[in-house]
Amino acid sequence: MRHLTPALLLAAGVICTPAIANTVVPNFTRGTITATTESHTEIIETIKQIEYTTGTSYTVTGTNINIPGRPEPDANYSVITQGAPFQFSETTLGPGVAKETWIERITTTDSTTNSVSVFTQ
Repeated sequence: MRHLTPALLLAAGVICTPAIANTVVPNFTRGTITATTESHTEIIETIKQIEYTTGTSYTVTGTNINIPGRPEPDANYSVITQGAPFQFSETTLGPGVAKETWIERITTTDSTTNSVSVFTQ
């Protein structure tokens, strides 16, 4: 029995030994981080607009023109003052495409961002 006691004490000493932690000391005192971010954006837009008419329209405009009654195709229009200047326009628009608008544009954006971070301990 005498031979077991020192072995048990030795085993108890190994198991019950307190843990000791080392202090961690950083090996820098200051620092700087520099970052540059560059971006390029290109937006391509195409706008297509088509206007349609479903009926017929008739338009008469002018100056120094006699418009008898209601304007209509094949009406008998005449100049009011002979020899004086005059203007006359008549337009008939049937069903179909009345107007087309196409817009194409490109928008380009370039940007650069520089940032600096300074840290000390």
